[in-house]
Amino acid sequence: MTTLPHRRLGGLSVSAVGLGCMSLSGAYGEADDAASVDLIRAAVDRGVDHLDSADMYGWGHNEGVVGRALKGLRDRVVLATKFGQVQNPGGANGVDGSPAYVRKACEASLARLGVDVIDLYYQHRVDPAVPIEETVGAMKRLVEEGKVRFLGLSEAHPETIRRAHAVHPIAAVQTEYSLLYRQEAEETRAATRELGIGFVAYSPLGRGFLTGAIQDLSQISGGRAAHPRFQEANFAANRALVAKVEAIAAEKGCTPAQLTLAWLLAQGDDVVAIPGTRRLDRLQENVGALAVTLTPDDVARISVAVPAGAAAGTRYPAGAMTAVQR
Repeated sequence: MTTLPHRRLGGLSVSAVGLGCMSLSGAYGEADDAASVDLIRAAVDRGVDHLDSADMYGWGHNEGVVGRALKGLRDRVVLATKFGQVQNPGGANGVDGSPAYVRKACEASLARLGVDVIDLYYQHRVDPAVPIEETVGAMKRLVEEGKVRFLGLSEAHPETIRRAHAVHPIAAVQTEYSLLYRQEAEETRAATRELGIGFVAYSPLGRGFLTGAIQDLSQISGGRAAHPRFQEANFAANRALVAKVEAIAAEKGCTPAQLTLAWLLAQGDDVVAIPGTRRLDRLQENVGALAVTLTPDDVARISVAVPAGAAAGTRYPAGAMTAVQR
């Protein structure tokens, strides 16, 4: 069994590179459940012990796949999942942070995952109709009952994080964080660092853009097509930024994905990354980022090559943007 470098998320110790599981439920194209189970188990064998799911990934499907993959492996992973997004047919997802829903969602996730306790339980999106103190109060009760070990928030505004942390310690906050989209994340990290909260970077490869695998618009399909960064008005500008990453990666003898992840991890020991993939070769590539050494000059050069705020297009479609950073 391989051991990877670890970092802290509050009271949890996790591999610095984890596995985001969303793509195993059709977000970027059809996924095969048996292959997904094999991928998760291969990740654990390679030392990846931080698995991140959510009840809205495939609306329960993802947690079921993760649960099947963890048969016999439960004690080797930190298992994270999220609640709070609810289906709204024909429109953007709704949110529900009511105490009653917190409990209902947790019980459903425990059943689908086939576990007795969730290691890290996040509110996926903040509900503006429910004070964060009420939502986190209900999450705290789950900790007291032994159903959840640690609490997290996803896409929460710094002031919301402070209010939540006053009710019960928050172990981790998730926000999209990559070379392409980092301004909001870095504002959030100013608060999480002060509070001693770990930071989980989701979509650290820009939803695949920063791997260099997406070269032209003809390759865009599925869930990516809805994201402004991949649309015609923005594609060329973003592709030009990725080309700069590719050039530096070639000099460093690594892939663009590895350079991007190494840059992200160099931002501070409070940061962990959860890149997602359906492929074993990509998994191995992502883990390989841990072997890439960047000097402070390298990190600065990469930051200048893709300046903060340089990406064209918002990181979500307009409807979904209203639900982040509340």
